[in-house]
Amino acid sequence: MSDSKKLVIVVTNGFDNERSSVAWSVANGAIGMGFEVTLFMVSSGVDWVRRRAADAAHLNPFDPTIAEMVQNVIDSGAAIFVCPPCARVRGYEPDCFIDSVELAGSAAMLGVVSEGASTLTF
Repeated sequence: MSDSKKLVIVVTNGFDNERSSVAWSVANGAIGMGFEVTLFMVSSGVDWVRRRAADAAHLNPFDPTIAEMVQNVIDSGAAIFVCPPCARVRGYEPDCFIDSVELAGSAAMLGVVSEGASTLTF
């Protein structure tokens, strides 16, 4: 097991649920505290990482914009996995997503969990 602090955040909700914006806020807080962060986008959570999607979303007026929080996650080098079946059922192709997103199933996320990551779900 690695000595680094690891956190996996599973995002199950899209733009219609404020809890999903909390996921981005928690991810940014964890990055600020030195955690190695992995996000696993499932169900309507995959909508957050489509190209330009976060530009239109700002659910909590006291947080930075979603676009800023997503960019900070990307800039930190955090992994962002998108559930392939969740993307496919919505008609999303790989080029629909921002560049740093990887289509990867639960095994990729569980690999991080097996290394001792804590998990949160929003």
